Amino acid sequence: MADNRTTTFYIVAYDIPSDKRRTKVHKLLCGYGTWTQFSLFECNLNEKQYLELRFRLAEHLKEAEDRVRFYMLCQNCHGRSETLEGGLPEEPALFLL
Repeated sequence: MADNRTTTFYIVAYDIPSDKRRTKVHKLLCGYGTWTQFSLFECNLNEKQYLELRFRLAEHLKEAEDRVRFYMLCQNCHGRSETLEGGLPEEPALFLL
């Protein structure tokens, strides 16, 4: 049995045409990782968290329209990644009337 304390670094990318479903997926992923680019999150997950996230995502996706991809990076590969350009994406301003 895998050690649930050991985490794996995942890049989670999604392509979801529906604004409503995309927002739900975005909010769900915010609880598991860091939003680093539009439609892309970085997550350190143990096996239990990974399986839970996959299950919870499936509840919001339409198989024929939506795509979510998980890319696993080993610690060595993750340490060799680099970022070019500006900072993190910003949430759009919310105005309540």
